[in-house]
Amino acid sequence: MKRALGAVASLLLCVFSFPTASFAAPRTLRVDYYHTGNSHEEWFSVDRVVLEPLEWPGNLNKSIDESQLGNYLFEVRERGSGKLVYSRGFNSVFGEWKETDEARNGNRTFSESLRFPNPDGPVEVSLKERAGSGSQEVWKEVWKTVVDPKDKFVDRSRPPSPGALMELQKMGDPATKVDLVVLGDGYTGAERWKFEKDARRFAETLFTTSPFREHKKDFNVWGLCPAAEESGVSRPSAGIYRRSPVGASYDAFGSERYVLTMENRTLRDVASFAPYEFIEILVNGQTYGGGGIFNQYATVSTDNMWSGYVGVHEFGHQFAALADEYYTSDVAYLSPDKKTEPWEPNVTALLDPANLKWKDLVEAGTRIPTPWKKDEFERFEQEIQRQRRELRAAGKPEAEMEELFRKEREKEDAVLGADRNAGKVGAFEGANYEAKGYYRPEMDCIMFTRSKTFCAVCRRAIERVIGMYAG
Repeated sequence: MKRALGAVASLLLCVFSFPTASFAAPRTLRVDYYHTGNSHEEWFSVDRVVLEPLEWPGNLNKSIDESQLGNYLFEVRERGSGKLVYSRGFNSVFGEWKETDEARNGNRTFSESLRFPNPDGPVEVSLKERAGSGSQEVWKEVWKTVVDPKDKFVDRSRPPSPGALMELQKMGDPATKVDLVVLGDGYTGAERWKFEKDARRFAETLFTTSPFREHKKDFNVWGLCPAAEESGVSRPSAGIYRRSPVGASYDAFGSERYVLTMENRTLRDVASFAPYEFIEILVNGQTYGGGGIFNQYATVSTDNMWSGYVGVHEFGHQFAALADEYYTSDVAYLSPDKKTEPWEPNVTALLDPANLKWKDLVEAGTRIPTPWKKDEFERFEQEIQRQRRELRAAGKPEAEMEELFRKEREKEDAVLGADRNAGKVGAFEGANYEAKGYYRPEMDCIMFTRSKTFCAVCRRAIERVIGMYAG
């Protein structure tokens, strides 16, 4: 789940350059910091600078991010020359929270991290936020700090081990592959075998879904499972509370299905024992749920009938900055005051229909906006959502919710599959949590329903990110 903000930005295949003389066989350096604020103000402060146990896993020739993805961007520059040596775009938990009603009425503080190859000398780390819209869009610097890797206060201590690293899929040198670490949360020591089974099932589902299937050889997948004292994670709406090792919990921002961890500091210490660029957190439980934040992490509950779909959907958010295309489910986010062009690659406000951001994939003669059975779809979805709320309020068994979703998917297949524009790329109204004014590329997609396939626009976006890391 994520919110579309900012203005249109071309999705470019990233071109990188890296001054190899600046970094020699580097370890990974991490800046942990606090992000505090509300819906209209924000402040930053350093928590600690950490030298992680392992070497930098990325390709040193692909260190500059030109993708224009993310609400935030951080840059690392040599202190003396000002030369840019590393950059990455990302979203954050704070960035999502500030769009909730709570953020209008009070402040909160979140832990966040910036990771980059350990430099030889002092660097300036600059954090920028997307601002403006359209031709006025800019990256506005909101914080800057100086990091000296030789400073005696850099934390070089080794955090507690989360257990042995599992090699779930090894395709080559981490520097030339996309490195994904799968973390278990809510698994006791006696359930380590279950975590490995769940992790392998997640990877199998991901790599049977196009375009990950065609790029399986570009991924290494690692597993870590710190032992929990109790099985499962917190779900406050059901009166369940756990001190799980990674801190994952349902009910993020008041949404009963949204699973996030606010324990970033702990999360990063655990993940530092694997070579990684992306994180998937497997929550040991049956209740439907998950979450995904671009270039941060994704989560999914493991024992639900729909875990395969949720895992891939949420990974789409984390990996390729894909926006949610659905709009009939309840969310915690407030509607935008002004319609602007989203920067995410798979949704549009269609402010300029003649220059649709994915127009190269649209067949000649396709109407823009593209008609579909929107009214019929919304009628049955409204009834599904009513039943969904009733089941949760009554505390019914999870099997009843799974069956409701099965019936929903059956109806969606019938309505969407029979439409004359099924499978075509166009601009279908209803996306980005809004029924009006935002459009998705195809009638159906993993980012819209519990489908099994990504649309053509999402597939292309995923492949472009793979190109940023692999090779």
